[in-house]
Amino acid sequence: MATSVETAAEHERILREIESTDTNCIGPTLRSVYNGQEHGLFMDKLDVRIRNHDRDIEKMCNHHFQGFVDSITELLKVRGEAQKLKVREGGGGEAQKLKSQVTETNRRLQDDGKDLISTMEELQQCRVQQRNIATTIDKLTHCLPVLEMYSRLQEQMRAKRYYPALRTLEQLEQTCLPRAGEYRFCSIMAENTPKLRTQIRDTAMTQLRDFLESIRKHSDKIGETAIKQAQLQRSLDSSVSMQPRALIGRRSRKELAAAMVTDSDGQGGSPVSEQDSGILDVEDEEEEEEEDEVPGAQDLVDFSPVYCCLHIYTVLGLRDVFENYYRKQRRKQARLVLQPHSNMHETLEGYRRYFNQIVGFFVVEDHVLHTTQGLVNRAYVEELWELALSKIIAALRTHSSYCDNPDLVLDLKNLIVLFADTLQGYGFPVSQLFDMLLEMRDQYGEILLKRWNLTFRQVLDQDNFSPIPVSTEQEYRHYTSQFPLQDPELEKLPFPKKLPFSEFVPKAYCLLKEFIYACLKYSEDLHLSSTEVDDMIRKSTNLLLTRTLSNCLQYAIKKKNVGLAELVQVIINTTHLEQSCHFLEEFISNITNVPPDTANATKLYGTSTFKDARHAAEAEIYTSLNAKIDQFLQLADYDWMAPVPGGGTQDASDYLIDLIAFLRSTFSVFTNLPGKVAQTACMSACKHISTSLMQLLLEPEVRQISMGALQQLYTDVQECESFARAGPVAGFQGDTLLLAFSDLRQLLDLFTQWDWSTYLADYGKPTCKYLRVNPHSALALLEKMRETSRKNNMFAQFRKTDRDRQRLIDTVIKQLRNLIAQHHT
Repeated sequence: MATSVETAAEHERILREIESTDTNCIGPTLRSVYNGQEHGLFMDKLDVRIRNHDRDIEKMCNHHFQGFVDSITELLKVRGEAQKLKVREGGGGEAQKLKSQVTETNRRLQDDGKDLISTMEELQQCRVQQRNIATTIDKLTHCLPVLEMYSRLQEQMRAKRYYPALRTLEQLEQTCLPRAGEYRFCSIMAENTPKLRTQIRDTAMTQLRDFLESIRKHSDKIGETAIKQAQLQRSLDSSVSMQPRALIGRRSRKELAAAMVTDSDGQGGSPVSEQDSGILDVEDEEEEEEEDEVPGAQDLVDFSPVYCCLHIYTVLGLRDVFENYYRKQRRKQARLVLQPHSNMHETLEGYRRYFNQIVGFFVVEDHVLHTTQGLVNRAYVEELWELALSKIIAALRTHSSYCDNPDLVLDLKNLIVLFADTLQGYGFPVSQLFDMLLEMRDQYGEILLKRWNLTFRQVLDQDNFSPIPVSTEQEYRHYTSQFPLQDPELEKLPFPKKLPFSEFVPKAYCLLKEFIYACLKYSEDLHLSSTEVDDMIRKSTNLLLTRTLSNCLQYAIKKKNVGLAELVQVIINTTHLEQSCHFLEEFISNITNVPPDTANATKLYGTSTFKDARHAAEAEIYTSLNAKIDQFLQLADYDWMAPVPGGGTQDASDYLIDLIAFLRSTFSVFTNLPGKVAQTACMSACKHISTSLMQLLLEPEVRQISMGALQQLYTDVQECESFARAGPVAGFQGDTLLLAFSDLRQLLDLFTQWDWSTYLADYGKPTCKYLRVNPHSALALLEKMRETSRKNNMFAQFRKTDRDRQRLIDTVIKQLRNLIAQHHT
């Protein structure tokens, strides 16, 4: 319908030109008729117009016919009057003169009329030309913008400025072409419009694909830059919350938004200049060093393909298609970025690259979120982050479990903190990462414990378990600076002198402080309170003391070749380490700024740890000392059937003399031990000797014992009592040490003095002379003597004294059995 109206208007215009144009200039008009469409329709209209003009002529003739008739009638009357006048005048000269005048006047009038007609024709032709010029100017006024617009379109297409080209194309199609009219070039332009749109759309999508591929490859560089920004911000002012989004580049988001509105041509354009040097524009390292400011995301990335493609698809009415495509591709890239390398745990660089890629991915998404209107929304980004967070935590848990290097774990923790702080600055929740860091803290503590276990063992293996000799004040200050020794009496002694502990003590104390520092390093930047840090360090230190150091000390104590001197030094070492525990508590309080007397503060278990180690060393001393005594006792070779010696003095056994000499030299080393330890060791040794001699005497394999053997044993006991009486270890009150031999002494006194009447009469009384003699032991020994007596007197049984002695033994045995039976009942 609209085409018919336009065609009718065009035919009307051509008809007007034919009516008003000179026949010499009507050629172009007729050519437009024959070149145009609907030629038959135009000829019909031309016939209608001719008939209309014929009717107009007929009407005009009918209207002026009466006047014409009247004029002819008047003219005939004039001619009749003239003829009458001519006749009346007789053909005189006046008539001729009048005729001549009329003729001349007519001639002049005709000449003047020709000039006027010529001038009028020229004026008419000029007016027709003016009208044609005006029409031409009007048509050119409508056609030139089309040509200019199309020229601009071609230039923009050549320059790859597709969004302005799309806007130009829209303006050309909707405004300029309808005004220009129906021309062939306009039809050609109109036919090319959809093709140009498709070309622009496909080219924009190609650039977007290149952009997506490029940021996938360079996401680690983008992330590294963002992390450097966060690190720079934190180093500038750690007390101010980081806002790396404000540092995303030198152009603010307002500038970017303004860039979306216009381009360099003044038309609606892409958000950034499309004169691209490439998608990624990474600055040279030298230029980065010259500038104090770390480049931002769009300093490294040209986002114009995204903006351009978004606006192009929006104009084309395909925004939903573009949004779905972009999100789908970015989800695929997210899965690739979140997939860690299999050997990521081997080096810190593997973790760093993994984090850089993730940060780069989300920095790009955050930038797109804030510089586009709805391409991605907050819900979409949060969904991606939730997916990423779960995969990141799972990957870190898996790969960090392979790590056995505390330095690598510490570096990884610092990297995770920087990674979390960077993303937190972009508005992403990272609390789960810090929760995972607290889980890794236990793993870090276990790795530290393993390393410190090896270190403690190496120190113990290298220790000579001897007091440290110091010959100068400088050496003395060196050791006291490593270990808080407070001994005024030792300071007063002249040089050279010896520190009471061995090298293990200052080394172990320094290792404990290093462990505390290592724990403190891990707790930094975890957003923990001072109390939480203090509690964490104390718990880890307690594990080091109660498990690692305790096991190492037990290892040193239980070693096969450890001697008594080494055990003594272990006790001295643990005593000093125990005394230093409160210094460790003060040290922890100083570095955490938490007073040690704070409520619910964890206490160090070092005191109990070192006490247990010392008690184990003491027990090992007692065990080792008794084992050494057993070695001497194995050399004992008593002749249980020895006869009673003559009147001379009997000497102690050789093995016992050697044993006592060993004990004297050993207890001289115990001077540096705490008094109770030395006393206990001495008492334990004496009791063990007494018990061992008692066991030798009552050994079931020894079936017969003579009085001579008892006298030899009596002499050995006297030697032992002499040793005890001499006080090998200071601190015993009176004859306390002699009590260790009282059981054996009273038993031997009972047999050598043969004082059975007293024993049997006073048994059970508190004042009994032989209070410590067990009737079972007495009975067993007496039965062995009876066997000896029977064997020796087998052929002398008719001697009265022997018979009386034998009878007495039997009587005493009977009474002892009755006594045992009574008390057992």
